[in-house]
Amino acid sequence: MRRHLYLVAGLLSVALGAVGAVLPIMPTVPFLLLAVYCFARSNPEWERKILDHPQWGPQVKDWQERRAISRRAKTMAIGAMTVGAVVTYMTLGEPWYFISIAILVIAGGWIATRNE
Repeated sequence: MRRHLYLVAGLLSVALGAVGAVLPIMPTVPFLLLAVYCFARSNPEWERKILDHPQWGPQVKDWQERRAISRRAKTMAIGAMTVGAVVTYMTLGEPWYFISIAILVIAGGWIATRNE
């Protein structure tokens, strides 16, 4: 039963990661990290497929092995959060954009301080 729950969680994570690959404001790699974790406990073959993927595999491996985020990925993530904050300011205004700014400062600061 537990294995099936990990499998479902892994598939859901891959689906969310696929959405993140298309939408600029949604992350991809964190969902793939969760998928790898779940697949390691349910379907090692699918775990290996993610780790061997030419686009996403190196980023997942960097995080697993060194807790590192590439400079390009940092720039893209912080840039997307900045765009999200600006769009929130322009569409929803006050007080909602304060939430976007808080996310940008907290999550962006955390991302910026990770190893490269």
